[in-house]
Amino acid sequence: MIVDSALYQNGIRVKDAGDISDFVDEARKDGGFVWVGLASPTQEEFEHIVGELNFHPLAVEDAVTAQQRPKIEEYGGLTFFVLKTVFYNESRSEITTGELMCFVDPNFIVIVRHGEGSPLASVRHEIEARPDFLIQGPFAVLHAVVDRVIDGYTTIAAELENDVIQLENKVFGGTRQTFSQDIYFLKREIIEYRHAIEPLILPLQKLVSETYQQTPDALKPFFRDTLDHLQRACEHASGMDSLLSSALQADLAHIQVRQNEDVRKISAWVALAAGPTMVAGIYGMNFDNMPELHWRYGYFLVLGVVTTFSLALLYRFKKEKWL
Repeated sequence: MIVDSALYQNGIRVKDAGDISDFVDEARKDGGFVWVGLASPTQEEFEHIVGELNFHPLAVEDAVTAQQRPKIEEYGGLTFFVLKTVFYNESRSEITTGELMCFVDPNFIVIVRHGEGSPLASVRHEIEARPDFLIQGPFAVLHAVVDRVIDGYTTIAAELENDVIQLENKVFGGTRQTFSQDIYFLKREIIEYRHAIEPLILPLQKLVSETYQQTPDALKPFFRDTLDHLQRACEHASGMDSLLSSALQADLAHIQVRQNEDVRKISAWVALAAGPTMVAGIYGMNFDNMPELHWRYGYFLVLGVVTTFSLALLYRFKKEKWL
């Protein structure tokens, strides 16, 4: 499905919604470029819309089936650039991803969007208000799209960091609960987030390299700035991943400490019961010739010994904080 298409000349939108191949021919003849936006097209729709542009079959397959990792490839002068869009559902602490496939030629850019993520209509409106930047051509559009997606990465990183901080506070909150499952699920989402953004570093590095001639020199500083933002987002994600690993270890350590405390308490109560049990066992054997068996104060003496022994153990365990 075509979301929007237009012909741009001298940084100005001059024609809307028409035959794509005719637009491209006009751009090649009179200057300018064509910007086409597609959303989840089938192979038939894609070939019908851009079939006359003679895309490489592998590029067409990638654009239709999606499930690509961020990359940059060259097909006979056509640059194929893939990046992931990322969406975070904070209520469920769940990361979902989409994909943007960008086909960039000196006279056109075709962007195919799959899955969730911010729509690009606002990007188009913003860059159309900057004809001095848009006059740089299709790579100016590519930069605007990549910059918006990476800004989304930064926003999601801040939301993930809030969840990490909340979990960290729970782990060290002094409760007897365990949060291993919550930590594991959040760590899994951060790993998915990292898998979406970290592979984009190499394609961007290629765009800004001196040996890559397709990127206009005037745009390379802008792409370098965007690359810097991406690297900071990746470092942020790596830090959160490490922090969650430490929090998981701390949570497991807390569990072991609590188990040790429980074992100490059980052992202390067993020790407190051992003295009276031993005395009761001895005097419950019913032999005739037992010391103090018929003594007038024997019963009270046994009770005193048992009580003193138990109180001494209780004092000792309290002092050692076993109870």
